Amino acid sequence: MIETNRPAAAPADDEPDLLRDQFRQLLRYRRLIGAGIGVGLLGGVYLGISTADTYVATADVVLRAPTDDPFNPSLAPDKAINIGSERQVALSSSIANEAAKKLGVGASGFAALRSGLQVTNPPQTMVLRFTYTADSPKEAAKRANTMTEAYLLKRQEALDATRDKMVKGYKEQRDPIAKQLDELSKEIARMPAGAGRDAASSSKTDLQSEVGGYNTKITKLEALDMTPGRVTSAATAPTATDGPGIIMSLALGAAVGLALGLLAAWVRLVFDPAPRSEGDVARALRAPVLGYLPRDRTGGGPLLAAGEADPRLAEEYRSVAFRLAYDARFADRRRLLVVAPRGSSETAAAVAVNLAASFAETGKDVLLIEADLRTPVLASQLPTDAGGRPRWSQTPGGPSGGGRHSDTEWPDGRQLVVDAGESGSFDLIPGERARNVPRSLTSARATRLISEADSPNATVVVLAPPVLSYADALALVDRVDGVLVVCDPRAVHRTDLSRIRELISGAGGTVLGAVLHAPLPGEKRGRGKDRNGPAPAAPAGGPGTAAKAGKPVPQPQPIPYEVAEPEQHIPGDGTDTVALRTVRMGRR
Repeated sequence: MIETNRPAAAPADDEPDLLRDQFRQLLRYRRLIGAGIGVGLLGGVYLGISTADTYVATADVVLRAPTDDPFNPSLAPDKAINIGSERQVALSSSIANEAAKKLGVGASGFAALRSGLQVTNPPQTMVLRFTYTADSPKEAAKRANTMTEAYLLKRQEALDATRDKMVKGYKEQRDPIAKQLDELSKEIARMPAGAGRDAASSSKTDLQSEVGGYNTKITKLEALDMTPGRVTSAATAPTATDGPGIIMSLALGAAVGLALGLLAAWVRLVFDPAPRSEGDVARALRAPVLGYLPRDRTGGGPLLAAGEADPRLAEEYRSVAFRLAYDARFADRRRLLVVAPRGSSETAAAVAVNLAASFAETGKDVLLIEADLRTPVLASQLPTDAGGRPRWSQTPGGPSGGGRHSDTEWPDGRQLVVDAGESGSFDLIPGERARNVPRSLTSARATRLISEADSPNATVVVLAPPVLSYADALALVDRVDGVLVVCDPRAVHRTDLSRIRELISGAGGTVLGAVLHAPLPGEKRGRGKDRNGPAPAAPAGGPGTAAKAGKPVPQPQPIPYEVAEPEQHIPGDGTDTVALRTVRMGRR
């Protein structure tokens, strides 16, 4: 035999497949991606409209430091000028006030005038770039040039004021010394020749030297070239708007929106508790995904897929049965328990029925046991006939084994034959409402019934209620061993699948695999909940209380199935044969 239940893990070096799988998972959230693209397009429309009448004019100014020799290579302008400080000065309110006076802008428009200016400094240069944004091309050029002139004028005034202040300081220091020199010169002229006159002449020489030093400094300052800079590129009226245009804006908006949508989908994917792929289901159950049922185009068609117009569903069931048949653990005992995680068991019932038909098609003696004693429906949903092979569930005491409570306990020996069309037929032990479900499932007769799989060429398929809703399935795990989980990956959490695996392993069973399916049509419209409700409770005092008191034991009411169409005939006791193509699945 070939072991198919291997650990599900992608190869470590299969990066392209992993990327494709992640991309397919992101595409599950098409609404988020579409919403992101929509927001991006709206932003692009707003950008295109808001910049449709925006014009930008630019003027460049090269700054100069005051110098007496502009051709001196040892002079470094970047050491004498702080370009960052000059940029802040160009953006200051004093420059804007000077420009407002020239442009005739009042106090109400001062803020708008200042907000339209942007001053930048290209790297590794002494250039200030004045960029002005306005609603008309002429106004943008005019204001850019005015701002440039205002800045140069203010810088010229600042440099001149600095030089004048320094010259004034030197003069204030020189004038007292020059006055003292004049007085000393007059005194020397009146003094006779001798040692005193010689000493006075020496002092006069020192004073003259000091006065000459101050005069040299003043002359040097007055000779400086105080040009603040020059305009290398005057602003001209732009011929086109500054915006990217409506087409480019829409393209940029769509690109940004797609990125936002993918980011939102990725965040949603990270925090999504549902399995993101078949690999997640396989890792949570530690068992392979045996099949993915295609969407039923009939909207809840016949329970048996054999003979349908669309053969994909029947072929998928055959594929699942083939993989199970070559699983060593199932081949050893040939006992399969089919369960759903929680909620509706409708698809699980279809899987159990069609797997039984697929096994029967291979020539095996198949027994389908409906162990759902809370909402049994298979007898009324399948084309059945009374009779069957007497060895199934028959005991020496009669059809029901001659038990004490043979009229009320399950299994009671009733057995039906299901006509699966071209696949052949298989036996069905229909479920019955029981007062004590756990005792019925763990009874000796139920154990003997499941042990029929030990016979040569025999296979037993057991359908149980959802494993997380009731403990019925766990009571059968140690008798069946192999469990098949049927679930909708979008309606179950990864933690639910891990819990199912832990419960089944703790009960002594093994998960052979999973069968995935799409949401049912009724569930997509919000009608996927259990319509039958919980099973009625047993009478107080145990099952034998009413009998001992001489009162009739109330029988459970029949389950309200869906109303059949006029051409349908749903049997009440399961003894009639119903056409395969006209039987519709009931809601479980």
